[in-house]
Amino acid sequence: MCRYKNGMLLWKAMLMMPRNGMAATELSMSRLLKLAHKFNCFYLSEQQQGKCRPFIVEGYQVGLVRPDVMLQLLRYPDVFHIQPDSVELNPAFRDYDDRSSKVEAVLRECRSNNVFIALKGWRDECFEVRTVFSNHSLLKMDRSATCLFGIRNYGVDINGYVMDPEKGLCIWLQQRSATKQTWPGKWDNMVGGGLSVGYGILETAAKEAAEEASIPAELIAKLRPAGCVSFFFESERGLFPNTEFVFDLELPADFVPSNSDGEVEAFELLPAKEALEKVFSSDFKTTSCPVVIDFLIRHGLISPETEPNFPQLVELLHVPLQSLYRCHPKQAPSENGQNSL
Repeated sequence: MCRYKNGMLLWKAMLMMPRNGMAATELSMSRLLKLAHKFNCFYLSEQQQGKCRPFIVEGYQVGLVRPDVMLQLLRYPDVFHIQPDSVELNPAFRDYDDRSSKVEAVLRECRSNNVFIALKGWRDECFEVRTVFSNHSLLKMDRSATCLFGIRNYGVDINGYVMDPEKGLCIWLQQRSATKQTWPGKWDNMVGGGLSVGYGILETAAKEAAEEASIPAELIAKLRPAGCVSFFFESERGLFPNTEFVFDLELPADFVPSNSDGEVEAFELLPAKEALEKVFSSDFKTTSCPVVIDFLIRHGLISPETEPNFPQLVELLHVPLQSLYRCHPKQAPSENGQNSL
């Protein structure tokens, strides 16, 4: 039987435990597995999870709140109820608009007082806060603030690639603008963007492709869905349980992406092996690494023959975020009257 702690599955710790029960040493990890641990640093840390409390909205756990955030939320008892085992949005807020406006008022005050570093990236662009992806949203929240509450975020990423007759598989990467609110100047996937309120998955992919890389409609029509990756990262800004919907796009050899929204510094086309080396660099955006690794696995550049930790690596590209928050005792009952497992 699986055990739960703060809504998080404890069996994940077994991902890197050999049969003697001792944690795997650094020496036994490949570079790829070390990188997977880096972008899943929160998911793999029971110590960090134990410090957090579930964030409850309308009886559902929708996130996790760190102690530093809880300390600030104590100043808003009319909005957030800090309990010994949870942080609950005031249940008196009965609908989407009411919850959204009450939370936004707190966040704007925190932003004006420079309380959280994450809010320096305020964009006036909101993400939905859902029970699970397919369900209705409980409220919306500025995207910069979702990491303060460990809200599951969703985005799209496009792998732009070229089959070069001499160099083989080549991948387009972008360098983010130095003025970006997050990860300025870092290298990144060719196209990526968050799933904002009011936009669907394909709609977001097409919008970001046009804005970030000036990809024309006739090429965007050739997008191929390639599943998704998921991971749970933590930084000084907050918690990032992210699911990225992935698309592949084979591009003509003579196509050169160009930016139109001012958010990209440069583009570079690299052979697959060189692109992988770039991913290992500190100059690459950590939370974009899973998309490149997944692409290289699906195209045979990373395989069980070349990667000794292949099964563990694949598991850490698909962290079960859709079920991690479903076991809190305050969760609302399902249709059959039983709490969902």
